[in-house]
Amino acid sequence: MRIMLHNNAMGKAFFSRHEAALIGITLIWGFTFLIVHLAVGHSGPLFFVGLRFVAAGLLTMVVFRRAIVGLTKKELVAGSAIGVTIFLGYGLQTYGLQSISSSTSAFLTALYVPMVPLVQWLVMRRPPRALTWAGIALAFIGLVLLAGPDAWQVGLGHGEVATLLSAAAIAAEIILIGRFASEVESSRITVVQLIVGGLLSFAMMPIAGESIPDFSWVWLLAGLGLGVASALIQLTMNWAQKSVSPTRATIIYASEPVWAGIIGRIAGDRLPPLAILGAVFIVAGVVVSELKPRRRHHGELSAE
Repeated sequence: MRIMLHNNAMGKAFFSRHEAALIGITLIWGFTFLIVHLAVGHSGPLFFVGLRFVAAGLLTMVVFRRAIVGLTKKELVAGSAIGVTIFLGYGLQTYGLQSISSSTSAFLTALYVPMVPLVQWLVMRRPPRALTWAGIALAFIGLVLLAGPDAWQVGLGHGEVATLLSAAAIAAEIILIGRFASEVESSRITVVQLIVGGLLSFAMMPIAGESIPDFSWVWLLAGLGLGVASALIQLTMNWAQKSVSPTRATIIYASEPVWAGIIGRIAGDRLPPLAILGAVFIVAGVVVSELKPRRRHHGELSAE
C-alpha cells in the first residue's frame, strides 16, 4: 500500500468543490475578526451578535422567500437546534472572555477540533481514518501554538468552564449540520438557524446586564455587512456538509486562524514565530487529511 494525494491521473482536483467552498468561507471568517474587533468597541457583544444573525436571517428569508413556503417540521426542529448551538458557541465564548485571557480562550475553544471526530465515532459509529486522525492532531497542535504560551494557564473557574462548553457547542453545530444536511433544504434550514441564533442573543441581553448601545454607524454597518457574510457562511456549511463529513469539515474550519493571521499581517499586525509555526501545522493537517491510501487490486492501483 502507498499513500497518494487526493487527485488521480485523470486530473481530479486535490479538493472537491464542496471542500473548496468550505476553505472559502474560512477565509471570510478570518476577515470578519477585524470587523468584529472594531464593532464591539461601539456595541455590547450580545447585541452585535444578535444584530449580525438576525440581519443574516432576514436577508436569507428575502432571498429564499419562495422556498420558505415549503418549510417542514424537520427543518424547523433541526434549524432551531443548530441555531441554539450557534448562540451558545458565541455567547459562552464571549462570557468566558470576561474572566480569562484571549489566549486561554483560543486554546480551550480549539478543543472542538478533537471533539468532533470523537463524538462522531462514539455516537455515529464512524471511526475516522488514520490519516484523518493525523490531520486532526496536526491542526490541534497548530491551534495551540497560535494561542501562544500563555494559553496553558488554565484553571477551573467560570470562564474556563463556559469556554469549554462553547467548544462543545461548536462541535455540536458541525455534527448537527452533518447529520441533517442531506435530509433538508439548505436555504430553509439556514434561515431558521440564523434567526434563532440572533433572537436568542437579543433575549440574553437583559440577563447578561447588557443594554442597547447608543446609535453608531460603525455597529450598524458592521452588523449588516457581517450579516451578509454570516448568511453566506451558514448557507455554504449547510450545502457543503451534504458531501463533506463533519470530521473533515472540522479540519478545514481549523484553518480559519491562519487566514485571520494573514489578513491581520496585511493590516499591520506582526505574527510571532510561534504563530507562524502554528499556521504551518494547521495547513499540514488540512493537507494530510486529504491524503488517501492506494492498494493494489488485481495488479492495478486504485484509490480507497
